[in-house]
Amino acid sequence: MSEQSPTHIVIGGGISGLSAAHFAARHAGARGQDTLVLEADARPGGCMHTHSFAELDGYGDGRGDGRGDGGRDAYWVEAGSHSCFNSYGNLLGIMEERGILDRATPKAKLSYRLWQGGERKGIVSALHPLELLGSLPKLFIGNKAGASVREYYGGGLGAKNYRDLFGPAFRSVICQPADDFPAEALFRRKRRRKDVLRSFTMPRGLSEIPAAIAATPGVRLATASPVTGIERAGAGFTVSCTDGSKRGCDWLTLAVPPDVAAQLLGDVAPDAAVIAGRIGMAEIDTQLLVLEKASVGVDALAGFISVDGAFLSAVSRDFLDDPKLRGFAFHFPGDLLDEDARIDTACRALDATPAKVLAAASVRNRLPALRKGHAEQVAALDRALAGDRLGLTGNWFLGVSIEDCVTRSRSEHERRFGRLPVPAAGG
Repeated sequence: MSEQSPTHIVIGGGISGLSAAHFAARHAGARGQDTLVLEADARPGGCMHTHSFAELDGYGDGRGDGRGDGGRDAYWVEAGSHSCFNSYGNLLGIMEERGILDRATPKAKLSYRLWQGGERKGIVSALHPLELLGSLPKLFIGNKAGASVREYYGGGLGAKNYRDLFGPAFRSVICQPADDFPAEALFRRKRRRKDVLRSFTMPRGLSEIPAAIAATPGVRLATASPVTGIERAGAGFTVSCTDGSKRGCDWLTLAVPPDVAAQLLGDVAPDAAVIAGRIGMAEIDTQLLVLEKASVGVDALAGFISVDGAFLSAVSRDFLDDPKLRGFAFHFPGDLLDEDARIDTACRALDATPAKVLAAASVRNRLPALRKGHAEQVAALDRALAGDRLGLTGNWFLGVSIEDCVTRSRSEHERRFGRLPVPAAGG
């Protein structure tokens, strides 16, 4: 690959950008596109972020190297995405090409609990069965297209069921208020591959996946490389970075949040910039904490659906058992509480005490705040990009799931470079 002049630059090294780079390097023409990925952060992966606790290296399952330097088997907790599924056909295809699909690791089947009124409760306790039976037919005859989550699911599940259970559950899934979220972007029907685990993680966490994609032949990743601007240069583009460097390319893909896209596109695609600028962002403070098993007063669980608590949701690492440790990720609205208050809140839900926390870390996550009518905005954005060598991808087009990201990257690749091979059966 040319160090100075890659034929294709991708701005953003999350799963959207990395999958776009993989598609271009592997399938664009006979030899593929030399692809450079510029990532502002010090690590790739974006919301696929497995946090390893260096201070606990060797403490948990005994596999660590004991050096206390965050060895590859140090205890970890997912700070963003928590699971992959056998319905993620495009992602599974990439994993097969990278030779890592056989590393898919089963997750123990555990249940969620409700957190309501400062108490842990069973899911069924919030269900209104008679209302559900009367409302369900509306769910099957209703139309998701153009409807908000509240409109579609509130009618199809019943107002009380939506208020007491399903609304909070949807909020937990997307880590933000769900009422005005577009219903068609919340859950998309996807074919499942029966030869793949229904739900899986990886032995060292989901960050294994972006790391493997970044190693695709023909892809070069540059981390800690924030982009400050892009310009048209004939039929191609010039990309400027904070270190003063400028790189030219024939093809350009932006895989960044909508507010960043709006800023970068102002001079090269003003119509697209205006549309991207209309899409909001949700700021999330994710609090990770690890405790000894004996210090937690709650049995193994998948996590918490918060009905009225300070946190939006919580996910446990109990799905991959460790002999000594338990890890948790609690997602809070951004800037609501400081770290001490977040830890205290999490410990109350876990029937634990902050003094018993062995390790903690705070991670800021950003997710798009999609709203009713989003499909029309995406359609307008696609019209603005038609015929351009510029591509846009991310978790703000089809939805926020990992597969939604990869699917958008695939469609933007095919728009500019041509059709890809059909995914494996069931994908």
